[in-house]
Amino acid sequence: MTSDTAMRGVVIATLLIAAGYAGAFLPGGAPAWSPWAMVVGTATLLVALMALGARRTGGSLRPLVLPLLATYVILLGGFGLALILPPDPAGAVLWLGLPRRAALVLYGIGLVPAAILPLAYARTFESLTLRPEDLERIRAARARREAAE
Repeated sequence: MTSDTAMRGVVIATLLIAAGYAGAFLPGGAPAWSPWAMVVGTATLLVALMALGARRTGGSLRPLVLPLLATYVILLGGFGLALILPPDPAGAVLWLGLPRRAALVLYGIGLVPAAILPLAYARTFESLTLRPEDLERIRAARARREAAE
């Protein structure tokens, strides 16, 4: 994945989210596509921003493609399921103390990616973080700045 691909994802996701919001203001209420535009836009925006944040200049995100794709599928599935599940009847069984939809969003969308992404980052730490030559370049820039002051 390149920066251009991630930036395209940010733009497309932002347009989807904007369309979802705009649909909510249409006469007669939100059309059926409006919440789905929000679901796809939100999942796409989150993953595209993660890709932009993880990518180093001149580096490749190839080691993170699978974790990012898994996160995307989890987000799409979690938000989509929360959207299509029927309302809980009164007195429904709670999932770990929460109604079904809230548990799905909190545990599925919140906690599962929070377990996947740090493991992926730890696995790729050596290849995606600062290399010794990057650190030397930063130190040299700091020394130039301090000398100029």
